[in-house]
Amino acid sequence: MTTTLNFATAPGHQVLAAAGKKILRPGGKAATEQLFTWANFQPGETVLELAASFGESAIQIAQRFNVRVVGVEKNPDSLAKARENIKAAGLSDKITIIEGDIFQLDKITDKFDYVLAEAILTMQSDAGKAKILAAIKNHLKPGGKFLSHEMLVHSNESEVRQSLSQTIRVNANPLTIEAWKTACRKAGLTLQQQQTGVMGLLNLGQMVRDEGLLGTVKIAWNVLINTNLRQRVLQMRRNFQQQRNNIGYIVFISSDM
Repeated sequence: MTTTLNFATAPGHQVLAAAGKKILRPGGKAATEQLFTWANFQPGETVLELAASFGESAIQIAQRFNVRVVGVEKNPDSLAKARENIKAAGLSDKITIIEGDIFQLDKITDKFDYVLAEAILTMQSDAGKAKILAAIKNHLKPGGKFLSHEMLVHSNESEVRQSLSQTIRVNANPLTIEAWKTACRKAGLTLQQQQTGVMGLLNLGQMVRDEGLLGTVKIAWNVLINTNLRQRVLQMRRNFQQQRNNIGYIVFISSDM
């Protein structure tokens, strides 16, 4: 049974998902595509995806690149939906979604050619980032690659973190470019390529590119007809606009040092 959300207190990503938004990455589809280009997936390779949500990324990767994907998802509702989506796509032989916590990856004994994590590390403390990154390194095969898509902070770090945390209702701890590099290096990962850009999660233009025109219209309608949802989404949008000069996105690929 699907949990009923309290829009006033629920984490921002759950609120946006309830509105119908499927792409919840700060740089949108284009930034994720850059990661896939860098990765250069080969048929038969293996991918571990952290926080697999509804399984949409796993399905896309498996279909496009003929790789095997293991996804980790903690939320029971998301887990059930992911398995349903994977079955409907006819990819049960290529994708496995397991119930698990990204802080307990030691329960997974396999090693992978790639680990994919999008919009996950930003929401962790420095200690949390370090623990997850160390686990990621331990789950990579020799020469394996870590693919990451996260939020970037340019300036006024304390103000940005406080403002974002109050708005999206979860800890928000985006890093500067140098801090992301340092966090990876401490875990034994070398950042090889990076790209940064505008944080456009709720910008109309990026929404159309990410969700399509019809999808964007559906999201707008859902927001319009639900007062509590509308208040929360507009609050997040105002915050992102106010901080637009201080925040952005970063995608990077790193590997074992």
